[in-house]
Amino acid sequence: MITVINRLTVHGDVDAFQKILGGITEHMSNQPGFLSHCLYRSVHHPEVFVETARWADAESHRRAMKADAFRNRVRGLGDLATPEPDVFEILEEDTPPLG
Repeated sequence: MITVINRLTVHGDVDAFQKILGGITEHMSNQPGFLSHCLYRSVHHPEVFVETARWADAESHRRAMKADAFRNRVRGLGDLATPEPDVFEILEEDTPPLG
C-alpha cells in the first residue's frame, strides 16, 4: 500500500478549487487500486490544503493519473493552486484500540 500526500496552496477562488478537486476525487475513487481519500484544511493558513489518498500500489495510482478523464479534470487546477504531491510508504502506524 502507498499513500499519496499532496499539499495544495490555493491562490485563486477557493470554491472553484474545491469543485475541481471534488471532480478529481470522484474520478480517482472509482479507479482500480484506490482505497481511501481525506482532505484537510489548515486552521492557521486557510489557503493551504492537504489531501491524502491510499492506493493498493504505486502502479494503480500511475495508471489512474494517465487516464484522459483524470487529465481533463486536473487541467484547471493549476490556475487556482500550487500542488506539491509525493508518494509515500508507511513505515510505522499507531492506531489506538477502540473502546
